[in-house]
Amino acid sequence: MKLISTAIADVLLIEPKVFGDERGFFMETYRESEFKILFAEAGLIAPHFVQENMSRSAKHVLRGLHFQKSKPQGKLIRVVSGEIFDVAVDIRQDSATFGQWVGQVLSANNRLQMYIPPGFAHGFLTLSEYADIIYKCTDYYVPEDEGHVAWDDANIGIDWPLSKSVLPILSDKDSGSSKLSR
Repeated sequence: MKLISTAIADVLLIEPKVFGDERGFFMETYRESEFKILFAEAGLIAPHFVQENMSRSAKHVLRGLHFQKSKPQGKLIRVVSGEIFDVAVDIRQDSATFGQWVGQVLSANNRLQMYIPPGFAHGFLTLSEYADIIYKCTDYYVPEDEGHVAWDDANIGIDWPLSKSVLPILSDKDSGSSKLSR
């Protein structure tokens, strides 16, 4: 596996080694010992995951931006079918990159994974007809601890890959999210 830096140092892309031939392919998507080595080489502490989730979303579904208030979760995101535009927004009040975002296309084809550490809001837009996403979390999901930031907050300025004629499909809670405040 290889770690790839992003514009925000704490958000990382992970590129697995893929072994393939005419029959198909094999790749290891997570190995705790390998992550410890990779993160240590980058001067970081490797995350410890306690929960894994899977979601499926149809084209133009935009989920997010979600976070947990008092029990923040780090997330390792990967797409097993389809394609998404995955986004992390730094919501750490004391961070030099507060309010900044990083976005990356993740797909079953490019096999990239994104690690989003605790203290970030997370969201994604489905680009393909549907997408299946698996993500590992560093803390347990607590529904009453969930917070939301508006996906279209002009102060953040996420450049979602949406044409002007297409509105994203949002949940009720995502439609009513508030702006990010310091």
